[in-house]
Amino acid sequence: MPETFGFVPREPLIFEHSVPGRRGVELPPLDVPEAELPPEEYLRDELPLPEVSEVEVVRHFTRLSQLNFAVDIGFYPLGSCTMKYNPKVNDAIANLPGFLHLHPYQDEATVQGILQLMYELQEWLGEIAGLPAVTLQPSAGAHGELTGVLIIHAYHTSKGRRRHVILVPDSAHGTNPATVAMVGYRTVSIPTGPDGNMDLNALNSALNDDVAGLMITNPSTLGLFEEHILEVAEAIHSVDGLIYMDGANMNAMVGVAKPGDLGMDILHYNLHKTFSVPHGGGGPGAGATAVRADLARFLPVPVVVKQDDRYTLDYDRPESIGRVRAFYGNVNNIVRGYVYMRMLGREGLEDMSRTAVLNANYIRAHLKDVYDLPYDRLCKHEVVFSGKRQAKKGVRTLDIAKRLIDFGIHPPTIYFPLIIEEALMIEPTETESKATLDHFIAVMRRIAEEAETDPDTVRSAPHVTPVRRLDEARAARRPVVRWTPE
Repeated sequence: MPETFGFVPREPLIFEHSVPGRRGVELPPLDVPEAELPPEEYLRDELPLPEVSEVEVVRHFTRLSQLNFAVDIGFYPLGSCTMKYNPKVNDAIANLPGFLHLHPYQDEATVQGILQLMYELQEWLGEIAGLPAVTLQPSAGAHGELTGVLIIHAYHTSKGRRRHVILVPDSAHGTNPATVAMVGYRTVSIPTGPDGNMDLNALNSALNDDVAGLMITNPSTLGLFEEHILEVAEAIHSVDGLIYMDGANMNAMVGVAKPGDLGMDILHYNLHKTFSVPHGGGGPGAGATAVRADLARFLPVPVVVKQDDRYTLDYDRPESIGRVRAFYGNVNNIVRGYVYMRMLGREGLEDMSRTAVLNANYIRAHLKDVYDLPYDRLCKHEVVFSGKRQAKKGVRTLDIAKRLIDFGIHPPTIYFPLIIEEALMIEPTETESKATLDHFIAVMRRIAEEAETDPDTVRSAPHVTPVRRLDEARAARRPVVRWTPE
């Protein structure tokens, strides 16, 4: 078993490559009149800029880029993030001049192609969700949440009432309560029952005429499908509340189950997860949001509509919640999601979800004898283990995550969901081969054995990276971000 791959030795600072007199550019002879320099107080001759050649600059920053882990380098099982491989054809099409050089202020007559693409994507997302009205405007998942809860607020306002409570299961995404607060609601948490489903008794006890709606993540952050989803929907609708479904985990459901058929009223997608748009590292997301037909009037403006054989931007929506971002969404990423869906087609998208579920259950079945499994039932796109057994030997979940780095594997999400002690949240996605999954399983089993026989090796990991074990609390509070020349 290789000890590492995808990493390079320590790379010096660019200043350490510096040699006096070396330069990376040769300027041509001056062919314009000379000008006076700025006043001396504005000049910085003492600034110790590095003196390096062009090839040294290229090699330095290329090597630095290789220190960043990426899905193009190795397995990236970050739970609840769907870090699947992003096909390069998505980038190639999104970077075509016809898309790349568009400007948002162009006349509609000159951008019929991108408007058609956006309209078709809206239609496809609506079909997949079973919720026919779609906006592409939100910038990411949490922004889709905000859009959804603003629509809940607009719905109740249109009925002349003010409600104050949104119910949120304790297995939902952590951004849900923050979104609730931003719209001025109060969160009431609904606990998880012993079977991993929402506690229906607690849900029914919380229902009253002050409940505006429910935010639910399905499959939940436990990686489990809510088995009582129809009863949940009926309960919320009995008080005329709306259900917002966090679609961050839609990679398990595309082509298999339509949230609208399950009683969901609003759904956001993460195009940058489910449909392979580049994800992670703070890059731009795309949080398209779908709603049932009678809520379409509240969608942000504009929405792309088709009139005869032309496409146009519809601003005439007096009950709209208004814009939620500038212009029309992250159009470059909208193109990527569209290309991905066109490449896979209906059958390919369904196979995507079924394979993601198969891969997660393969890992679940092969590791549940060495790691605690709080809910031993079929999972969906991800599986959540607990490191309680290893913690009894002095090896925490954080140690397990750090040791995985030694084998070229990005750590999974840890300590989330919060309701699982020493949580390890693993999402393999559908793009990983059986060989990759088998390697990951072998490494996880080896780490479990090391926790029993050689815990110090795990506690002191990683061992082969350019930077070893950090004091993470100190690094967060007292980062060293300056270079001081000797």
